[in-house]
Amino acid sequence: MNSQPASDNHQDEGIPSLSREQCHAARLARDARFDGRFFTGVLSTSIYCRPVCPARPPHEHNVRYFQSAAAAEQHGLRPCLRCRPELAPAARGDLPAELARLLARIDRGELADGTLAELAAEAGISERTLRRQFEQHLGASPKQVEQTRRLLLAKRLLTETALPITDIAFAAGFASIRRFNDAWLNAYGLTPRTLRQQQEAHDDAPDHMHSDPRGATLTLQLPYRPPYDVAAMLAFYRLRAIPGLERVEGEVYERRYRVDDQVALVRIAQGKGHSLQLTVHDLPLAVLPDLLYRVRRMWDLDADMQRIGELLGQDPLLARLQARWPGVRLPGGWDEYEVMLRAIVGQQVSVKGAITLLGRLVARTEAQFGMAQLPTPAQLCELDLDGIGMPGSRIRTLRGVAQALASGELTLTTASDEQLLALPGIGPWTVSYWRLRCALDPDAFPASDLVLQKALGGGVKLPVKEVLAQSAAWQPWRSYAASWLWHAMSEAPNLLPPSTGNEKQPDNQQQEITP
Repeated sequence: MNSQPASDNHQDEGIPSLSREQCHAARLARDARFDGRFFTGVLSTSIYCRPVCPARPPHEHNVRYFQSAAAAEQHGLRPCLRCRPELAPAARGDLPAELARLLARIDRGELADGTLAELAAEAGISERTLRRQFEQHLGASPKQVEQTRRLLLAKRLLTETALPITDIAFAAGFASIRRFNDAWLNAYGLTPRTLRQQQEAHDDAPDHMHSDPRGATLTLQLPYRPPYDVAAMLAFYRLRAIPGLERVEGEVYERRYRVDDQVALVRIAQGKGHSLQLTVHDLPLAVLPDLLYRVRRMWDLDADMQRIGELLGQDPLLARLQARWPGVRLPGGWDEYEVMLRAIVGQQVSVKGAITLLGRLVARTEAQFGMAQLPTPAQLCELDLDGIGMPGSRIRTLRGVAQALASGELTLTTASDEQLLALPGIGPWTVSYWRLRCALDPDAFPASDLVLQKALGGGVKLPVKEVLAQSAAWQPWRSYAASWLWHAMSEAPNLLPPSTGNEKQPDNQQQEITP
């Protein structure tokens, strides 16, 4: 096992935005707003906890604060069985934007299959610089971050499911059961089976054991920091559910997730406490990290609404919206490709019209290729779109994007604005809206969006230049401001500024969209 930290060592890991006093106050208050932003290492027990841990708070002289679970484990600490650090929401708001994106890719499991050099090259920085940033902002090496990710995912599966340990090892990203057992024993000083037995003996454990031991059904809790408006998210997805692919029934979101020739059924509902409940049927376990990444991003589970609200709340208009709907988040999309299709199909049509067209794409893909899904880029290049209800210019845009992706000329995860804008039919609104819904940029702001123009113009279309000027103070969280304004226009437009009647109407109609 790793060497234990000295009990008289009070040096912390340099948590970027929090002082030791703030961490101390947050853990004593069990303040959920700080969950995931730091971890408390208890030196006398060699255990680390979330700030919301229900256990009796340790004395401050026995405590050391870490900015990541990996940093705590690198110093020989074990995760608490009560508060379960593996459930803490990610806290990437404290990190440089590029590092946050790379960390999300590691959480997705990309470092398990690739190398750090490849990730660094794709980010346009050197491997040495990347390692230095990890040490500076996370207090751990990339290797330790990846190892901790695997171990904590395995711990979740050991705790919340009845999956066999061999299946858990491969689902977490270990190449063999021997490597899993060695890593587990080295980090935690006990076998995986022993930990499962300890957790089962814990009072709360039986409530978590909901999985089919054969792996057909898997149920996991996905925590978030409050406030979180689950009803608003469900309403958003209910209106935009693509027929044949997804639906919202009552308070449950459901969609099909195709992995090669296998189709999994994914369900999302309100979970216990501050969490959503994810239930998956027939999922190949190897793609579990990718699924968790998709769901957390789509449902915006890792947003730090306290930090976002502090800045946006300085604007009187946004402060009113925040007070009315404190838990409204930024609904995302399933993946970059699906969001691009939604953005293109939704150009200058209503939400209902766009969803009807997307449903037709699913139906035609099933009829032509035998798969009830949105067409892949290669399928879209061949798909019969005659009479589907879209103008020829939009069909050409769809095929142009599909051809660029199928040929390898374009990769959406790394595409620049310039590359996207060079494609026929792709304009600034499409790029901004796409980045916003993919959670690729929390400051993406489609200023030419008709709904936003009317929201800020009191029901009258405000010129783009004035929209940009008004939104400048909302950086770097303009995507959240857009989400709040869209929600207000849908639910209570009376909270928005009234029209003065003096707004100038531009001659050229800006692009109408389906937010």
